Amino acid sequence: MHPSLLIVEDDPALRDVLTRSLRAEGFAASAVATGGELLERALAERPDALVIDIGLPDADGRDLCQALRAQGLPAPVLFLTARDALTDRLSGFSAGGDDYVTKPFEIEEVVARLHALLRRSAAPSSRPAPGIVLDPTAHTASGAGHSQTLTATEFRLLGALAATPGKVVRRQELIRAAWPHGAIVQDNTLDVYIARIRRKLCQLPNAPQIATLHGVGYRLE
Repeated sequence: MHPSLLIVEDDPALRDVLTRSLRAEGFAASAVATGGELLERALAERPDALVIDIGLPDADGRDLCQALRAQGLPAPVLFLTARDALTDRLSGFSAGGDDYVTKPFEIEEVVARLHALLRRSAAPSSRPAPGIVLDPTAHTASGAGHSQTLTATEFRLLGALAATPGKVVRRQELIRAAWPHGAIVQDNTLDVYIARIRRKLCQLPNAPQIATLHGVGYRLE
């Protein structure tokens, strides 16, 4: 059985090359042009792996990855992007990505990396965060027909918590997920952002709450 692969790439020519090349390599590959399309299809189809471009017209690919993780999708994510700075690579991993290839690239390397990811990805579907849906295209958190707009930092913090509901996320992990590598973030800065997110979640019926483990981190429950 061919592993299913979903690609999001906004450049039409590159999207076509990737799809045709990966099909020729034995993947059941299909592609979309926007983050919104990928989010909808990935949650409906549950592909075996995803290739996500970071620089999408409607969303940051890292936010898209966080939204997928928050909905319980464990499929490995390969970021494919022109951004090759260390801070970009580290932020991609902190957002839940599994590997990173920069443009220009050789298709043979993409194929090899995808096969390696699939060999390591026997993870079962994780539990989605209860009562909340994250939209990386609008930077919103929604539940029971209501929504709240989040800043980019708030979205990434909530995404990191929602990716592992019921489990404590340590303070340093949250900082890595929400701020660029090397940023100096004071403890009270993180606490202020968490407080803002709590206030917004309170406006959503049946939304989960953020619990504090003092000196350790936070947990969505």
